[in-house]
Amino acid sequence: MNLNRFRSLHAVLLMLAGLTLSDVAGQTSSDLPRSTPEAQGVSSAAVHSFVDVADTLDTMNSFMLVRHGHVIAEGWWTPYNAQSTHELYSLSKSFTSTAVGLAVAEGKLSVDDEVLRLFPEDVPADPSANLKSMRVRDLLAMSTGHQDEPSSDADKVSPKSFLAQPVPHKPGTHFKYNTAATFMQSALVQKVIGQTVFDYLRPRLFDPLGITGATWATNFQGVSLGGYGLKVRTEDIAKFGQLYLQRGRWHGRQLLPSEWVETATAKQTSNGSNPKSDWDQGYGYQFWRCRPHAAYRGDGAFGQYCIVLPEQDAVVAITSGVKDMQAVMNLVWDKLLPALQPERLPDDATNRKELEARLANLAVRTPEGNATSPLAAKIIGRKFVFPSNAQKLESITLVPDPTGNGLTLVTRSGGIEIRLASGYREWKKGRGVFGGGLSGLYLDEPLAASAAWTSEDTLVVKVCAYETPFYATHTLRFDGDQLIHDRSANVGFGSAKQAQLVGRVE
Repeated sequence: MNLNRFRSLHAVLLMLAGLTLSDVAGQTSSDLPRSTPEAQGVSSAAVHSFVDVADTLDTMNSFMLVRHGHVIAEGWWTPYNAQSTHELYSLSKSFTSTAVGLAVAEGKLSVDDEVLRLFPEDVPADPSANLKSMRVRDLLAMSTGHQDEPSSDADKVSPKSFLAQPVPHKPGTHFKYNTAATFMQSALVQKVIGQTVFDYLRPRLFDPLGITGATWATNFQGVSLGGYGLKVRTEDIAKFGQLYLQRGRWHGRQLLPSEWVETATAKQTSNGSNPKSDWDQGYGYQFWRCRPHAAYRGDGAFGQYCIVLPEQDAVVAITSGVKDMQAVMNLVWDKLLPALQPERLPDDATNRKELEARLANLAVRTPEGNATSPLAAKIIGRKFVFPSNAQKLESITLVPDPTGNGLTLVTRSGGIEIRLASGYREWKKGRGVFGGGLSGLYLDEPLAASAAWTSEDTLVVKVCAYETPFYATHTLRFDGDQLIHDRSANVGFGSAKQAQLVGRVE
């Protein structure tokens, strides 16, 4: 059956069932339509099973399942929420290659263009034959010929730094995951178009899909980073996947050539042979191939996923902060893939309501312990000062929370004072500096905190940067006039645990 006719039939079935596309509270005209799992051939019980296991992974941030163009399940682990954007990391790459595809369609460049010819002012003094032969398609397919990945740090990466890197392999013959190569795609689009990838995509992709509030970090030259730095909402990830599932077509408009979709998501480079790894199934133009036949995805560090299942007419969007990204993929294949049935299922009100309740009450785990301690009265209000240290932590003070639930953690780091209210068995929101990410620090980040006394002398404060995959756990042990401070993160690009610091009462 024609796919569009198939979707139309499902829309009719929804109306016969008494459902409309605006039955979900808060849904707007730019949102994807909502439906029940069973109406789209999926068991609510099976989705519930997926969520139960996903909840044991530390930490899932959000999940959305789209079937036949309808959102049939969605959930956010508090303090993560539907309205907030989320750091995509390398999932940004798939958006960047989309910009390249649009520029190709507009005749602004070709995948066969030589990279050096696009950046004549940045060519090294004596370019190698391999560098001279590098083409745009090699950037897209992660086959630039590099042995070592050039730096992709925002304060270092540029066309000049990229082209200065040795190219020991013939381009097109050697797979090397290369975030700087994605930056070069962003730079070349900006070069031929005259505006950043972010600005270029706005009227061509973001506006038609109803993606608002997105941001994209730039390098020191004002070039969108390309390989990372994009922040969008979970539903925006799902819309992006749905656009690719529909071969570039959206609400009757062909936003992206279907030929580009087919090429970008097909295997362009071989990258391994492990049948159990979703990172060994081949690589397209900034898309990974997946183990299930015909499936592909964009993904980013610590578990940011846009998984497209063409044969099942489904999209899975996930944000998370997990150490084991393969575990999340396995869960999708083991729990969700078998649940995608070809026909509508009988209504199952009982399991559907249980699933809805489960999804509505997801939360990142708060510290376990007591609301207070006999020692608290001696600690509250005292400033503990730390000697000079690499973390730039200067002092910590605890003050009572005006609400009576929790306390406020006052820290001074690098000359900046941050006051962060922490709830007990709940998350309280604020803003502040947060360590993490490729840049080392998020300077004004939405944060949420929760605290508990795990023993009479130990307070644990958990701080979640809920527009990123990160949370930090501060363990404060008080011993007389000393405060022993330990900080660890759930995930990180380096060590997740920082050196222990010892402060004293001022």
